[in-house]
Amino acid sequence: MTDDAAEPRPLRGQVLSALCREDLDPYSQQDLADRIEALQAEIVRVQAQIAKKSQVRSSADALFSIKSSD
Repeated sequence: MTDDAAEPRPLRGQVLSALCREDLDPYSQQDLADRIEALQAEIVRVQAQIAKKSQVRSSADALFSIKSSD
């Protein structure tokens, strides 16, 4: 068992909030470019999750929709 398991999990959005408030002055240009690359990869990951959830929702809607007979 590691010490990490004993630490409480951060609240939803807390990590992002802290990231947005972080002072960027100490970072070099390369550090900032690396940060942008990591953030862009995170955007792609989040967009993929949104697409996945949308597909699941569409499938559920199709399965449970009540078709009216015209």
